[in-house]
Amino acid sequence: MPHVIDADRCTSCGACAEVCPEEAISEGTDSYVIDPEICTDCGTCVSECPVDAISQQ
Repeated sequence: MPHVIDADRCTSCGACAEVCPEEAISEGTDSYVIDPEICTDCGTCVSECPVDAISQQ
């Protein structure tokens, strides 16, 4: 299952997008978002998020 970003917790720092090997993370309207069609569920972004806003769906 792909990971998701909690928009309420995301601070839009971009750390997750910088480390995503699939480039599945992009800046959305209120927070960064993960494209579930591209995400391979590697989990690299989870450890990079300083506010723990990323989890598995």
